[in-house]
Amino acid sequence: MEGRNDSCRMVPRNGRRVILFPLPFQGHINPMLHLASILYSKGFSVTIIHTDFNFSSTNYFSCNYPHFDFHSFPDGFSETEASVEDVAVFFTAINGKCIMPFRDCLAEILMKSKADQNKDSSPCCLITDAFWFFTHTVAADFKLPTIVLQTCGVSGFLAFTAYPILRERAYLPVQDHQSLETPVTEFPPLRVKDIQVLETMDQENVYRFVSAIDTQIMASSGVIWNSYRDLEQAGLGLAHQKYLSIPIFPIGPLHKCSPASSGSLSSQDYQRSISWLDKQTPKSVVYISFGSVIAINKDGFLEIAWGVANSRMPFLWVVRPGLVSGAEWVEPLPKGFLEMLDGRGCIVKWAPQQEVLAHPAVGGFWTHSGWNSTLESMCEGVPMICQPYLPDQMVNARYVSHFWRVGLHSEWKLERMEIERAIRRVMVEAEGQEMRARIMHLKEKVDFCLRKGGSSHQSLERLIDHILSF
Repeated sequence: MEGRNDSCRMVPRNGRRVILFPLPFQGHINPMLHLASILYSKGFSVTIIHTDFNFSSTNYFSCNYPHFDFHSFPDGFSETEASVEDVAVFFTAINGKCIMPFRDCLAEILMKSKADQNKDSSPCCLITDAFWFFTHTVAADFKLPTIVLQTCGVSGFLAFTAYPILRERAYLPVQDHQSLETPVTEFPPLRVKDIQVLETMDQENVYRFVSAIDTQIMASSGVIWNSYRDLEQAGLGLAHQKYLSIPIFPIGPLHKCSPASSGSLSSQDYQRSISWLDKQTPKSVVYISFGSVIAINKDGFLEIAWGVANSRMPFLWVVRPGLVSGAEWVEPLPKGFLEMLDGRGCIVKWAPQQEVLAHPAVGGFWTHSGWNSTLESMCEGVPMICQPYLPDQMVNARYVSHFWRVGLHSEWKLERMEIERAIRRVMVEAEGQEMRARIMHLKEKVDFCLRKGGSSHQSLERLIDHILSF
């Protein structure tokens, strides 16, 4: 794949094993699997520990990654408990439920490796998702060093962990509607509305959650960022100041330097997506995908449908089952809607996003502004329309629109006239051409940072040496 370099080529096993523990959500699983594949290509043996939550089956991952060793444990969540509507409560609960089963799983792996005379079975460190905030304490009991993987952007994460400081400086809680527009001078170009605290029944729980994540990072042996220096230089500078004694490794974009198979939890409609795109003219298609978690109501869904149709631009739209509240799939669409478009629209349940964004027919991306999607769009030079829902997505959207200036931040309600206008601004007007020129410049920087001597290449070499030093 374009942008991958010699550092991604396979080398002989180096006799060391790494254990990785991803958070069980698509946006966290993908970068962890990419990282695992990169480390495997560098000679490490790989063990993946995962919970039963949101993983379709261990067999699926074993088939796609036969060279990894997978271990799973039950997380104790019932279907009724497994709701992420109150994010702080959910993550606090799942961390609590997983402590003992994770300890038992890790103990079993380490015991087996101790009995095994093969050096490849000796783990040298645990690489854990940042949102697993209990793992360092457990690993420390086994004298196993911990490295944290940050799957969100540097700026988004710093804004998230700054909640206590922002409350201390009276930005939070929000006093009135007008204060939402107040600039946060500590994090330009953000406003208060871009860093609103997670909605929760217990606001203090958010601060405890943030503090627990930060405490683990402070105690870890390093932090890996799925970002690169040219993109987030200021944020990385702040991260170095905050985590002064902790080694930081910005080695992203991970997906550009990974020979990984698909880590999708959903079945991808590859053939239909790509064959439809093959029939479209260059830079003409709007790709629409709002990720794997968020849900929208039926009224909003219909406004999107009519707004996109009225734009007169071809579109590939991912409508995953569960996207529309109260609907199985696309039932709320008016009868004959797709037929009316005469082939100008294609709706799929899931798409191979990296391949779609790399396709020459795609000229714009309407996205929820998750960090993976943001990076993937930048890597392929595709300007964005940002429709964020969660706090880190709000930060990403603001940076896309007002710092990197490679997209629009849709701060309007889902209304068809606004949607039509936004699509045409990005796809056919001069403003969109300027965005495309700027994002192509960022794409060139991505390609450079991954080459030998580039910033991400150098950070990866430092990471490898760091892990081998344990």
